[in-house]
Amino acid sequence: MKSFELTAVVWKEEGGYVSKCPELGVASCGGSINGARLNLKEAVELYLENAKAVGLMDDIRESLCSDEKYTASLEVTA
Repeated sequence: MKSFELTAVVWKEEGGYVSKCPELGVASCGGSINGARLNLKEAVELYLENAKAVGLMDDIRESLCSDEKYTASLEVTA
């Protein structure tokens, strides 16, 4: 079983915390930062399990294996 280093972004919303893995577009939530992170980990593991089962690992391999990952804040006007 291969391990991957992915990104977890967590932010507070009314009623809890939202977590997202931007590499895969998988999201989850929890009542605390750690809870949201752990729920995201489980959701990502299920996503990858399903991706293996349906033969999509080659399609997402680049996002899983990239050594260059950057996060930044953006200020936008809407």
